[in-house]
Amino acid sequence: MKAAATPYHHGALRDALVQATESLLDEQGAEAFSLREVARRAGVSPAAPAHHFGDAAGLLTAVAEGGFAELTQALRAADARGGPDARAALRGQGVAYVHFAMAHPGRFRLMFRQGKLRDEPGLHAQADEAFAVLLGGVCRAVGVADPAQLQPAHWQALTGLWALVHGYAHLAIAGKLELIAGEGGLEAFVQQGLEPMLDAAIAGLMGPPPRRPSMMRR
Repeated sequence: MKAAATPYHHGALRDALVQATESLLDEQGAEAFSLREVARRAGVSPAAPAHHFGDAAGLLTAVAEGGFAELTQALRAADARGGPDARAALRGQGVAYVHFAMAHPGRFRLMFRQGKLRDEPGLHAQADEAFAVLLGGVCRAVGVADPAQLQPAHWQALTGLWALVHGYAHLAIAGKLELIAGEGGLEAFVQQGLEPMLDAAIAGLMGPPPRRPSMMRR
């Protein structure tokens, strides 16, 4: 007896195709991506992905756009946990960036694969939203309300912070840190090693943290 087809309504089918794409990307990367395999994993007809997204680039772009939206949420949550401490907020953003990549390696790689994606306004808007969280954190750290007030040195420091976490994330998801992570595992290695690196980078932006008062100091 033939099994009944999975009853998807429009939104649920779209979500199922996105989830199947993310699973395939995590397992095999964008090079092995195919609409037929996504349809097979989602349990729908081979024509369903093209019907909803047009082509492979359309589906991949939707997945990347959603990835930037989730990254923005993760960065905002980490920033909020820092409270009024601008240094803690920036450090938290950096850790959240790497953790997002580790949790969604295939999607993270895709988000920066321009050749695989459409040049869609929605994708650019979501990417800009994620960058705006970092930009806002840097503005608070240096005490300005408007990014237009940032000096060239501030932009260099911002770029350095982004390059640090982006490079660290790619090393982590490529398995390059596992050999040196030790018995504590990769998560512990990242947590213990990344924060001091971020503190050093943030010190270049804000200066060293204030020293605690000491009764011995005259």
